[in-house]
Amino acid sequence: MGNLFLASLIDGLLIGFVYGIAAMGLSLIWGVMDVINLAHAPLMALGMFGVYLLFSSIGLNPYLALILIALIGLIGGVAIYYIAIHRVLSAPPLSTLLATYAVNMIMIGLGTAAFSTTPRNVNFTLGSIGSGDLTVQSTRLVAAVVATVVTGGLYFFLYRTRPGKNIRAVANNRAAAELMGIPSSRVLALSFGLGTLLAAVSGGLIATFFPFTILAGNAYQLKSFVIVVMGGLGNPLGALAGGLILGVMEGLIPIILPNSWVPVLEFILFVIILLVRPTGLFGAKK
Repeated sequence: MGNLFLASLIDGLLIGFVYGIAAMGLSLIWGVMDVINLAHAPLMALGMFGVYLLFSSIGLNPYLALILIALIGLIGGVAIYYIAIHRVLSAPPLSTLLATYAVNMIMIGLGTAAFSTTPRNVNFTLGSIGSGDLTVQSTRLVAAVVATVVTGGLYFFLYRTRPGKNIRAVANNRAAAELMGIPSSRVLALSFGLGTLLAAVSGGLIATFFPFTILAGNAYQLKSFVIVVMGGLGNPLGALAGGLILGVMEGLIPIILPNSWVPVLEFILFVIILLVRPTGLFGAKK
């Protein structure tokens, strides 16, 4: 029982890193733009299919494929911003909500037409580490390392580079940032691109250990909302911590309860945090 508990705890933590960067993209877009991105789910799914296609068609290592997926995600996110978000950004919040929902439906429709809803799988393995009940899939370990590197890269970018400091300035006070000569439109486009990049990368990592369809992102988008509220709206690093907490819950709950209880308890926690601490466990954006 002790080994099973430890194995489940480790497994939950490792998947929690990936959940964290998925929610980080959602949190970054909200923190900078005050936009709830309902297109997050298909962006994650397209990241999954991107890794799948590069691996199955040309045999590219999934982790090397993530570099290309990240670049495509960044460029695609900037394009989505200018096409669908930019003109409605100053409109009532419902307008941006509907705009991202429209993008969501378009991408799901195109994805379904291109890939159908047949489950796909990236047949890639690195074996496992451990012995007996205490074993860890190496793909999850590598995914956690990649997620940590991505988180560190985002932190460095936001706090140590000029474009990152511009993003933080616009997030804190857009009008004041514009008075200081910061081009807010470009900064917002970059922010949306980074959020899309994080969604695509997290989807690509998930594809290395779970089967998926074009609709697979929906479940992870719901988890991301729970994590964002848990970590604090607009707090990317809080999103990573929230992802770890949710991952641990998913690892340990099935030990004592059926799997069907996992989403129930997750959303009970979601409601409790909204009622008791609406700014999140680690605080909302400053």
